[in-house]
This record gives sequence, C-alpha cells and structure tokens, in this order.
Amino acid sequence: MHRGKGMKFVGDSRVPAEKKPNIPKDYSEYPGKTEAFWPNFLLKEWLVGAVFLIGFLTLTVVAPSPLEKLADPTDAGYIPLPDWYFLFLYQFLKYEFASGPYIVLGAFIIPGLAFGALLLAPFLDTGKGRRPFERPIANAMMLIGLAATVFLTWEAADHVDWEQRAKSGQIVEDVEIDKSSDGYKIYSQNCASCHGDNLEGGNGPALIGVEYSADEIKDIAQNGIGGMPANIFQGSDEELDKLANFITGVESEGSE
Repeated sequence: MHRGKGMKFVGDSRVPAEKKPNIPKDYSEYPGKTEAFWPNFLLKEWLVGAVFLIGFLTLTVVAPSPLEKLADPTDAGYIPLPDWYFLFLYQFLKYEFASGPYIVLGAFIIPGLAFGALLLAPFLDTGKGRRPFERPIANAMMLIGLAATVFLTWEAADHVDWEQRAKSGQIVEDVEIDKSSDGYKIYSQNCASCHGDNLEGGNGPALIGVEYSADEIKDIAQNGIGGMPANIFQGSDEELDKLANFITGVESEGSE
C-alpha cells in the first residue's frame, strides 16, 4: 500500500472532504431581491429601449438636422466644418506644430497617443482606490484631456460666423438667370466672387429671394452691411442701377 493511499487529508475542519457542486439557490429563497431574467428583466430592458427610441425619433421630427445646398467643388469660398464632436481635432490642426510639415504629428501621432491612452486606461491605472485623491495621476490626466477638448471645441466654434454660414449654405430655389444681360455682367465683376455665379451664395449670402428693394441694394453695395465692407462696388451710378434692377429682377422670377 502506498503511503497515503485511501486516506483524505483536510487541513481545515470547515472544508468538506467531498466536493459538492456549486448550485445557486432558487429565486424563491430571495423574495424581493431577485427576478427571473426571462421575461421580467428583458421586458424592463425593452421598455426602456422603446422609450429612448420614441424620444429620439421625436427629436428628429421636431428638430431635424439642418441641410445645406448641394456640394460645389468649384466654390472656393465655402469652408467645410466637421460635426461638433470633431471640432476639437479640427481646431488642433490649425496650430503650427500640428499642421504643414508636422501634419502627420497632428493628425495621427498625437491623437493616436491620446486615444490609445484612453483605451489602455484600465490597464495603466491599476490602483484599487475609488476616490479621486487616491488616483491623482489618472484623474489629473483625464481633467487635462477634458479641459483641452472643451477649449479646442470652443475655439473652433468661436471663430465661425454661424449666421453668415447659415445664409451662405442655405438651399435656394432654382431660377433662370440671363447671363447675357448687362446687369449680370456688372454682377459678375463686382459680386460673383462672394455671392456665387448663380447668386446662390458663397462667402456672402444668397441673393435669390432677398427682401430688399432696388434702393436698399444700391445702398448695401456702396456702404456695406454686416460682414460686407463698404465700397465693394466699383462702377458708375448707371451701372449700380442696372445691378440693383438685375438682382430684384431675378428675385421676382421665382422658381420653376
């Protein structure tokens, strides 16, 4: 007989010699504390999901996403902007150290390090403490990242003239424009660079459907308005009359 054969050694009398299967207790033994996964728990999850979906669909109907005119690759005056959650990266690429010859650094390396650190945060921060002062490095890095994101987003949004951008990007009706007229020739020499070849807008707002009279248009062409400086129009009074009549004439044609 080998030594120990047929014998069971238990170092602690509280540990049973025979291993028993680990079978959880029935739900009935925990009244009010547990519930069945099917259908109780799933039903609650589906109800919450349905409420969220209905709320989301309601928002899309009440406040739909704004649409702009069709993209025009020949419009050099239009400056595209990313969605708000990418504005901080858009602003970051404006700085000298992250653009030009350093574009790879600004577009790939620094964002890659930042997002990589975020993904590796659970592995880098292995402290057991849950309070902020027990994890000073992790919390400091997160606060710095949050502050930088908020600041860059605000900087990007602050440099945009949103009212002017909305006017230049608005969808305008298609109208027929007589490009052989004297009024259009004067317009193309003085206004087309900002307002578009078809009066559809660009750096400046669209001129189709404006609610100005001919006299008001002449005053704006000479004295400016909003972001438009004065003395943009270069021509005689007779040419100014033709320009104003041309713009109001296009307005009165309507759409097809």
